[in-house]
Amino acid sequence: MADVPGPTVAASDYFQSYSVVGLLALVGVLFVAVAFGAGRLLRPVVPTPEKLLTYECGVDPVGEGWAHTQVRYYVYAFLYVIFAVDSIFLFPWATVFAAPGYGATTLVEMFIFLGFLAVGLLYAWKKGVLEWT
Repeated sequence: MADVPGPTVAASDYFQSYSVVGLLALVGVLFVAVAFGAGRLLRPVVPTPEKLLTYECGVDPVGEGWAHTQVRYYVYAFLYVIFAVDSIFLFPWATVFAAPGYGATTLVEMFIFLGFLAVGLLYAWKKGVLEWT
């Protein structure tokens, strides 16, 4: 029992770790603030009517501001994000699966996770979301 350090030693190490994170966050915020401040001070300010127009991919804005947006593009992007997260989850799972004593548990967890994704994909397919028309 004499070799166990007291709670004050552990607490000081704990707060010292967070002080390093806080210091790095402060340096990051100061770096961004200085960069934006320098940009504001150094840039030329010459407003013209052409510069105040809305810019849309190099095309002059003509007509009204409302346009129909195809929702299917967002659905495909959302499906991509879902499967990108799935692939990111697979890499750490594979390393834990290889560790001794974790094989069966992680295998069941992964099949549950993949089952949820398969049910979602099947639902999207049945609703016709994946058909490009």
